[in-house]
Amino acid sequence: MESTFLFYFQMGWQHIVDWAALDHILFLAALCALYTLADWRRVLLLVTAFTLGHCLTLVLAGMDILRLPADWVEMLIPATIMLTAIYNLSTSERASSNVDAPPKFRTRLGFVYLFTLIFGLIHGLGFSNTFRSMLFPGEEQQLVTQLLGFNLGIELGQILIVIIILGLAYLFIEQFNFSTKKWNWLLSGGAFLVASYLFFERLLTMI
Repeated sequence: MESTFLFYFQMGWQHIVDWAALDHILFLAALCALYTLADWRRVLLLVTAFTLGHCLTLVLAGMDILRLPADWVEMLIPATIMLTAIYNLSTSERASSNVDAPPKFRTRLGFVYLFTLIFGLIHGLGFSNTFRSMLFPGEEQQLVTQLLGFNLGIELGQILIVIIILGLAYLFIEQFNFSTKKWNWLLSGGAFLVASYLFFERLLTMI
């Protein structure tokens, strides 16, 4: 059982830190764009909500309950990044238009967590076919171990990426004198542009 856990843990880790997981990394970047290192607890809760949605999809895929066309899933994933970036940019504009009022996203965390979980479901679908193909035949009784190892590997990779992003936020804001608004625009705008390219590229392949 230990070797099975380590195998799937390594696979989960490799999936999230691999260049092939670019859209997953872009989503994490967009997810963190509104926050700084001081907000690490809130970011950790968001990443956990994302992981829960991601894990639920893999459970359903592992039990062969959920199957969706891969083309649609691959198109929906960059759409989640675009929507997150748009939300970030619109929130930044609303907050800057009234400096005396607290940013609205801070008072609507339930909304943010809910959609982060839903977007986690969608991103999990991108891994589901790969995960299903990795399941060892005749070892369905070890599904919990396999899911636990794979998701913990992904979670560790996500935490590493978030640490890097929040570290860069600290560097730009504290050392390079970027405003939080400029940092948000840099990160969200960059994520939106790359995700838009991926979205329309995948859309064209479906037409």
